[in-house]
Amino acid sequence: MFKRTLFVALIALTLTSCWKDKSPEDLIRLKDKFKSQVDDFENKKETANKNVNKGLESLNALKSALEDTKNEDKEFAKVYGDWEKVDRRVNNLNKEYEDLKEKASNLFTAMETQTNSLSDEKSKKTLLGAIEKARTKYNATLANTSTAIEKLRLLHGDAVEVVKALEVAAALNSFDNINDQMKSIEGRVDGIMQELNVAVVESKKLYEKKITELGEE
Repeated sequence: MFKRTLFVALIALTLTSCWKDKSPEDLIRLKDKFKSQVDDFENKKETANKNVNKGLESLNALKSALEDTKNEDKEFAKVYGDWEKVDRRVNNLNKEYEDLKEKASNLFTAMETQTNSLSDEKSKKTLLGAIEKARTKYNATLANTSTAIEKLRLLHGDAVEVVKALEVAAALNSFDNINDQMKSIEGRVDGIMQELNVAVVESKKLYEKKITELGEE
């Protein structure tokens, strides 16, 4: 019965939006923009992941070279360069996140505006409640995404510290502490990327859901 009510409300929403000064195509346009932003965020996340892993490979290679007493400035320069690339990718990912947040907000606002134009108060109340429930859930996902991006920044900073410490470790011929730091960095990568992937999954689910399904969760 509840789903049927929502279906009727959706039809009313569509018909109402066709009157003068209403723009049903605006909601479609915003949905498409949101979907495009989700795809962009996913691509930037994958690129950041590849860069982080590439940086870790360089870090491990440098560590091995130092342990073999093949310390050359160009090797350090290469590793620093790799982690500068990681930093740029993380910054790009953060920008995509901010854009994703904006596109999601615009989409929810458009849905609310169009729903508020309904004359049927019962349908309006039902739809607004469903929209608010979806918004609250998605905002929690966005907050977690922001936390994951910050963790990625911290991981990058820790890796740069390891690079600085490696040269000293090579001079002392003692890598025990460096080994622990390396394991800590490597162990955090997968978890952070999984956290970021949640945002992609939840964003796609949000886009794919029809308004008639919003109230079922």
